[in-house]
Amino acid sequence: MDIKWIYGDSDKYMKLHRKDDVLWLSVRSLDRFSWLQNAFATRFGGVSTGHFASMNLSFEHGDNPDCVRENIRRICGAIGISSDQLVCTMQTHTTNVRRVSRRDCGRALEETPAFTDVDGLITNDPGVVLMIYYADCVPLFFVDPVHRAIGASHSGWRGTAGNMARVTIEAMKREFGSDPEHMLAAIGPSICKKCYTVNGDVAKRFGERFYEEGAGTDQYQLDLQAVNRALMIEAGIPAESISMPDLCTGCNPDFLFSHRASKGKRGTMAAFLSLTNKSCTHMILRYGKRSINKRT
Repeated sequence: MDIKWIYGDSDKYMKLHRKDDVLWLSVRSLDRFSWLQNAFATRFGGVSTGHFASMNLSFEHGDNPDCVRENIRRICGAIGISSDQLVCTMQTHTTNVRRVSRRDCGRALEETPAFTDVDGLITNDPGVVLMIYYADCVPLFFVDPVHRAIGASHSGWRGTAGNMARVTIEAMKREFGSDPEHMLAAIGPSICKKCYTVNGDVAKRFGERFYEEGAGTDQYQLDLQAVNRALMIEAGIPAESISMPDLCTGCNPDFLFSHRASKGKRGTMAAFLSLTNKSCTHMILRYGKRSINKRT
């Protein structure tokens, strides 16, 4: 698999997995927790055809619903979860975050999701799998190992401008008592600065260090990954506790769906984050200069 990494030719931050024809990615810094499961789908291993080929996981853009259902079953089977565990939402570029539980699971195979106008999900229920769609927009993961709580959010430029990272962290603080100093976060595969051209009205919503002038009039290259990392740090998560993807959807249109690269003719991938019921072993988690005794 010829993958173009943003900063080099290594998979330092993300690990590629394969089961039969299904390919997916995980965040290496999160893989070490036995009680946590994370995954990012790729284009590979599904049954959809045409510009949906092959692992399209969304009903939204006109794919055959039966193909979407089979794709969801396949990615779940590869990862080792059940579609009955999934909680998903109709994402509309809001900064609305909702706490979910086991009673919200089980509608991922239906064409109408459980929620609309919600772009962030949080939970502390083991076995609940948060499912966030992406195809250039930035998927965000948040993990509180102290209170065993998680969050997953979708952050395009509108969500980023609305500080979706902070909104999700604040929701976890409110619902679970999470302290961002003790949290970990990860930014998933998403469009890079080189591939993301926006106009001045959009670019100038963000600090000058996050964009540069593009090739055309009123064109700017915006780094959404870097903006979201900065917002996480401003919200209190230590810089060393944030994992970057080193992977761009626009640079890898044969491997990952990209809205920009395909000019809108594409399928949709999904990111999955869940607390498992696996047994725990004792270790020490270290966050910067502070150490916390915790079962992981």
